[in-house]
Order: sequence, then structure tokens, then C-alpha cells
Amino acid sequence: MINLEIALLDNQEVNIDKEVDIWLKNFNEAISKKQNKALVINNLNDLFFEESHWRDILALTWKIQTLSGNENFTHLLYEKIIDVNAAEFLVNSKRTPPREVIRAGKHVIEVFLKFKTKFGECDGIVRLYQDNDDYRKFRAWSFLTCLNELNSTNKFQEDVYQNSLEGPNWLDIRNLNRLYNDREPEVIVVGSGQAGLSIAARLKQQDIDTLVIDKNERVGDNWRNRYHSLKLHNQTHVNHLPFMPFPSTWPTYIPKDKLAGWFEYYAESMELNVWTKTTFLGAEYNEIEKNWKVSLKLPDGNIKIMKPNHIVMAIGVSSVPNRTQIPGLENYKGRVIHSADYNNGKSYKHKNVLVYGTGTSAHDVAQDLYVHGANVKIIQRSPSMVVNVEPSAQLPYELYKEGPNTDDCDLITISTPLKVLKKTHQLLTAKTKEIDKPLLDKLEKVGFKLEFGEDNTGWQFKYLTRGGGYYFNVGASDLIADGKIKILQFSDIANFNASGIEMKSGERLDIDLMVTATGYKGQEYVVEKLFGKSVVDKIGPIWGFDDERQELRNMWIQTKQPGLWFHAGSLAQCRIFSKFLALQIKALQKGIIS
Repeated sequence: MINLEIALLDNQEVNIDKEVDIWLKNFNEAISKKQNKALVINNLNDLFFEESHWRDILALTWKIQTLSGNENFTHLLYEKIIDVNAAEFLVNSKRTPPREVIRAGKHVIEVFLKFKTKFGECDGIVRLYQDNDDYRKFRAWSFLTCLNELNSTNKFQEDVYQNSLEGPNWLDIRNLNRLYNDREPEVIVVGSGQAGLSIAARLKQQDIDTLVIDKNERVGDNWRNRYHSLKLHNQTHVNHLPFMPFPSTWPTYIPKDKLAGWFEYYAESMELNVWTKTTFLGAEYNEIEKNWKVSLKLPDGNIKIMKPNHIVMAIGVSSVPNRTQIPGLENYKGRVIHSADYNNGKSYKHKNVLVYGTGTSAHDVAQDLYVHGANVKIIQRSPSMVVNVEPSAQLPYELYKEGPNTDDCDLITISTPLKVLKKTHQLLTAKTKEIDKPLLDKLEKVGFKLEFGEDNTGWQFKYLTRGGGYYFNVGASDLIADGKIKILQFSDIANFNASGIEMKSGERLDIDLMVTATGYKGQEYVVEKLFGKSVVDKIGPIWGFDDERQELRNMWIQTKQPGLWFHAGSLAQCRIFSKFLALQIKALQKGIIS
């Protein structure tokens, strides 16, 4: 247990509250001096380490960006503090008190802050540790400034539904409101998965008129229609949507149909306007009127034109199956399906099935087929990462078990700069390799090739850079390690023939079904299809890291195409970053920013 008053950092007894007070006093004094800028910058530099980081999320720059090295950011930090009249950086007494924690292997004091700007209320986190050259002085290692709420923001649930006994009731108004017969939505959100629902709920709370459209028959079908045995691979307490946490009685890993049902319930409970069985055909931006001309195909086949100011693409990191032609597969005359089209293995008992790929979908499909009695072989094209779902895959989420509530954990999560996050995941990857060594050794013994991400940063950086390339073991890896699902290397295949494959060893394998788990196309593919190549060329890559900003590219920020936004990621990412996307749209609609 850590005493919040006295803690031990680097074998030195430290009064946490005293050191925090000293640092904040010096920081507030530094930023209050508006005459001699050089002196101010010098004083600020003295409060940060040379290798420190500042991450700003809208609070001071209206950007999501990270700057590293105090010499590279203290001047901008000061300028922006003056620009937005930021003041009163104080310990936030309503959040987790200052405490000693370990972040990226370093013992630090972690402090939740609050401050104000001319735009609104802001949050912050600063992490301090002792200067090696002067144990009497604590400096900042990382610093987060984050917009929390705009001034005079309309709150969710206005008085619009109050009515007299003679007037229309709540349901009458809701049904009329969602038709859009007499108005245009300010925002159209494409997709009603976790991304679409979370941003729609946030925009609703900001009193921004929002329409969600989805080509599926029901809200939640993006999960409901996936293969039969699917469950989430991270735990329920990490995955809440905004405003409505999952019930505490729910299972640790949510089945896909249970999640789909919750999405449907969420949309209705949050009073979101959703049109299902509606296809987004494309859109053109009007530079003069600053709005879009959107073409929607309605359930009855008619085309409806709508003119929102903003479009939020919330179709996920990977939504269109990548049906890449596997070399030689055209020779095979049997049935071939993509993993996106796979439902269950009931029809393949005692049949020979080949699964091409070793990512999450490939493992899950292979396991489901095995459970249903199929003879399954899995083809590995390139090395993959395998992590046991417990405890290894849950290690990045240990923060959510530390004690702070979800809001505080979310703030801690986004306060971690990219370079620190990489170090954290290198440490976690090393730990998972140690924990999972018995399984990994068995996999290598049967010929499964392993790797652990660029610079050993592990599965989460694989997700953030390419959207996959790993598997959380919920049983399939054990089946492979035990030889119950056979592993084949693509390099050992001589060719495909009409009935199956021929190995370089001369062995012939007849196949009844081929499942290609070749992943999904990037969002650029969808953007080009719906908006044209010129828009793709204008905005550039989506997802993966921008080295200059140290942030995900084109996610949750204004793109170079006015009025076009992207929102995607895990349930936790969607919960966290939907808030900041909604704040930017609100600020644009109210003319606070341009």
C-alpha cells in the first residue's frame, strides 16, 4: 500500500503533497510572468526534464499532438497558455489524489490537475520524479493538458420533451424528430458500431443534431452477424460506452450477440436518431456553403439527398474484407470464402478445411471448425504474435484495476506520450513472453513461427499501426501446439490443384473448404470509393502513427478535408476519443474555432 503523504521514490523518503505543491507553485509563477519571455521559458525549462513530453488534447492548441524534449515545447506551451488565458493549474481534488505509481518502469508522482481557459474547463496530469543531479528537486517527466468541457455547453436532455397533457407525448416527439422531414442534420455519422454510437451520444450531449446511418438491418449487426462463437477478447470493465456502463453482473468476456443487443438498447436509451438499412452512396463538399451533399439509399430504394456540415466516418479500422488473390489458388475448384463470410462449422464435421492466415480471425475460425468436428489445417504466411488471453493480454489494462474510476483511468491512458507508451509495451511484451513461455515453446516446436512486433512493442502497437497481426489465445493456440490443428507453412506448399494442395514434400491434401483470413482493407479504400481519389490524396493516410505529431493519423481531429472526420478503434478508444471529436464539432458549429 502507498501512503499518499509519504512515499518512497528511488530509495528516498518523499512528502508527495509537499513536492506537488512546490512544483505547481513554481509552474503557476512562471506562466504568470508576461513580460520577459526568455526568463519565463528558462524557468519553465527548469521545471521539465530534457527528455520530457507534453501532450495537448484541444486544451491549449485545439490539436491532438505530442511534443518531446523540453527545449522543443516550453516556448509553445507558454505562448498557448497566454493565447487561451490558461490559469490556476491546481490539484484536482475531485479526482484520484497525488500518488506514487510506476509508469514505463519509472517510479513517479502522478498528479491530476484542473485549470481553466477562455474556452472552458480543462484537465491535466503531470508526472514528477527526482532529478538525479539534485535530489532536492522534482521535475516533470510528462505533462497532459486536455479540454474537458466548453463554457456554456448545453447539457444532455433538454426540456424539449416536457409537454402538456393535451400535447404530443415523448414517443410522438421522438418518432417525429428522427424523420428529418423539416430540417437537415448538422452531422451524419456513418456506421452504428461502437464508434458510431459513442460519437452520436457525445454529440447528443453537446446538443448537436446528429443522424446515424447503417446499411445493416439492425443496430448491432456489425457484431451480431459475425461468426457464431465470437466473444470480446478484453474484459468488460474496460469496454464501457459513454454515459452507460455495462451492468456489473455481466460476464468477463462479452459474447458478440449480447454486445449487439446492448448496442440496440443503447441507441434507444440515449435517444439517438438512427436509420438502418440505409446505404451511404457518396458525398460532395460545397466549399461556398460549407456543407456536404450526401446521397443516401433508403430501405425502399429511393435516393435521399441531405446536407450536413459534417460527416463522421465510423466504420471501423477495417471494414471491407481484403479478398487478395492467393498465388495459385485459382487452380482450386472447391469452395473458398473469406473469414468475414464465415458463420460456423456445423456443416463441416469430418470435412477437411484449410484456413489461410494466423491472425485473430484465422485462429477463431480454425478453433470453431475443430470444435464442430472438422479436420483443420492452418496455413502460416508470415510470423505472428500469440498472447494468452489471461493474464498476458490483460496486462495493458491493469490500470483499470488499480483503484481509480473509469474516467480517471481514461485520463491516465491518454496522458501517456507515444515514446513512453512504446517503452511500456516493450516491458509488457517481455513480461508476456516470460509468462507464456511454455505455450510459445510448444508452438515453435510444431513449426509455428513467432514474432513480437516492431522493436518488441507487442500486440497493441500492431493494432495501432496495422490493425492486426496477433492472436489472443482462447484455445486455438493450445490446439495447434498439441497438433490437433495442424500448422502448415505457405513456403512449403508446391501448388494448389483442383481438389486441394500439393506440398513440396510430395504429400497431397484434399480440401472441402478454404477460408481465407486475409484481413481487411484500410479506410483509404472506403474513402476513395465514397468521396473520390482527390479527397484521399488531400487527407493522406488514416491510422498508423504520424511521426511529427506522435499521434494516430487523421483520427479524431480536423482533416485537410473540411467537415470530414474519422472515428474508430476499440470500445475503450471510442469511449475516450468520442468526447474530443464532439468538442471540436461543437466548437466549429458555435464559431469558437474556424
